[in-house]
Amino acid sequence: MSERDRLHNLISFFDKRYGYIDWWNAGFDEVAIGAILTQQTRWENVRSACRKLADADLLTLQAICTADPEQIEACIRCTGFYRIKTARLRRLADFIIHDLGEAIREMPTDDLREALLTINGVGEETADSILCYGLFRTTFVIDAYTRKICRCAGVDLPDRELRRLFLELLDHDNNRLRSCHGQIVEYAKEHCTAKKCTSCSIQALNG
Repeated sequence: MSERDRLHNLISFFDKRYGYIDWWNAGFDEVAIGAILTQQTRWENVRSACRKLADADLLTLQAICTADPEQIEACIRCTGFYRIKTARLRRLADFIIHDLGEAIREMPTDDLREALLTINGVGEETADSILCYGLFRTTFVIDAYTRKICRCAGVDLPDRELRRLFLELLDHDNNRLRSCHGQIVEYAKEHCTAKKCTSCSIQALNG
């Protein structure tokens, strides 16, 4: 069985298990901020930090640009590496507001992705999260959960090839791309983070 077929089976498995998931339904600024905060932490911590930022009127890129860094640090401490993330948030916010401006809405996706990747602290996962969830662009987020689950399903490909296959199999449809990544996150939270490998059905999909 080809890796394409294995990935197709995996996608079908998630669709049957969860159906469509409207995952990370938030405004652009919150998604961009959350994409930085989610680095090396659990999603629950990101949600907590976003609530604290919102309570402090700091959950916008403009507010991040002008706020005292210590205010930001206090709100996002629960995500870990809070000083590093504060610096990354400020660089991202400054770049989006002052360098990209309204052009961010019109730039071709590949060009915008390359632009985001020039920011210190923004890697492919972060850039694709901003594009896919914040701007509804055609890309797919390859994160640690995705790599782990795909390997368990017998699909062990470099990120670039894995992303390309997801795009093809999900018809370059942003709704399906967002839903599929959300399905992966939900399944991983249920099985991978709890190390419930014995109750996981993925390895048996292609056997």
